[in-house]
Amino acid sequence: MNKNPKTEIKKVNLQEKLNLFSAHWSPKIVGELNGQFVKIAKLQGEFIMHEHDNEDELFYVIQGELFIELTDSTLHLRAGEFVIIPKGTAHKPYAPQEVSVLLFEPVSTLNTGEAKNHLTQSDLERL
Repeated sequence: MNKNPKTEIKKVNLQEKLNLFSAHWSPKIVGELNGQFVKIAKLQGEFIMHEHDNEDELFYVIQGELFIELTDSTLHLRAGEFVIIPKGTAHKPYAPQEVSVLLFEPVSTLNTGEAKNHLTQSDLERL
């Protein structure tokens, strides 16, 4: 039983949401819980090396392959795999081919962390 009558409970089909946009490096909000956003994004090409001083960040690969360069190694994630990047860890995602990801991170998280530039997305669209 839903004790909060203002909250609508509904399922989310990630593929349907992914079909609504084509822009790379432009996360979209598809859910919210406990001060966290659930986001989806399409990534292709290189991002920037950055870190989040106060937030951990989860990357889950829905389709494709994602690489995340760290200061001393590179992670290779395939569909069905995820990694949690701890706060304060420098990382640079990149994808030679388009990849679809689900991101789970605090509402305060900017996609470029402390490195604000032309890739920074601060006003995210809700799908």
